[in-house]
Amino acid sequence: MNSLTRPHLPAHLDPPPLPIVSFRQVGKLFEVDGGELEAIRAFDLDVREGESIAIVGSSGCGKSTLLRLLVGLDSAFRGEIQVDGRPVTGIGSERGIVFQEHRLFPWLSVADNIGLGLVNEPLTQAERFRRIEQLIQLVGLDGFQRAYPHQLSGGMAQRVAIARGLVASPRLLLLDEPFGALDALTRQQMQDELLAIRARTRLTSILVTHDVEEAIFLADRVVVMAPRPGRIKRVVDIDLPHPRTRSSFEFHQLREELLHELTRDGDYHAPPAARVENLSPAFIAC
Repeated sequence: MNSLTRPHLPAHLDPPPLPIVSFRQVGKLFEVDGGELEAIRAFDLDVREGESIAIVGSSGCGKSTLLRLLVGLDSAFRGEIQVDGRPVTGIGSERGIVFQEHRLFPWLSVADNIGLGLVNEPLTQAERFRRIEQLIQLVGLDGFQRAYPHQLSGGMAQRVAIARGLVASPRLLLLDEPFGALDALTRQQMQDELLAIRARTRLTSILVTHDVEEAIFLADRVVVMAPRPGRIKRVVDIDLPHPRTRSSFEFHQLREELLHELTRDGDYHAPPAARVENLSPAFIAC
């Protein structure tokens, strides 16, 4: 029987799809005071299409460095990082990133800040405008197109940053402590918003966070990092259905399990508690 007449294999025998992201024995050294500091050692991880990954660990374990390597901001590392089977060699529009600080330009409007994510995209002015409007609607900022960053609450500014990260239609969104600077109430609102965005766009995401509860609430799998040099201690599947309830027994059990995994080395420090300030009209608009 030749290959043209060979019957199709049953679905359960088909080879699994290639991961969208692969880390292979990734290591990273920094030069410090004339010597070398090993930040990451032998990091191996596959991320599937549409999956949400959270990476947790103590400060200095290499979480944010991993995102910088994946997005293409740093090419000096050992091992290999692949996206869609191709090595990462620099920044690409298939990868968007959102940082802890929103990094908006204060002299640009909401629409213009979002439009910066299209600077390398070959679009007409009409296509660019339409894309920006779609993202403004997606993150719930209709009516704030011409507002400036100083007129926004922290949550609204971070929505702009997420829209900028998504505007070029990336397949992969990287989030580096995106809600770490927000008060507790706004942080929970933004977590809900991120879940809604992921459900609408079927986006693959990798989140770096200190917050174990945030990781459990958002992720399909949680990667627990060991202290420096950063390496994987454990990968935990989060099988809780959405919407997840933080007060449930199963959620609490996972939280305690992950906290034990992080703290048994004695090097984990929880992020400082956020203080809720008096609510302003801009905050309420968020």
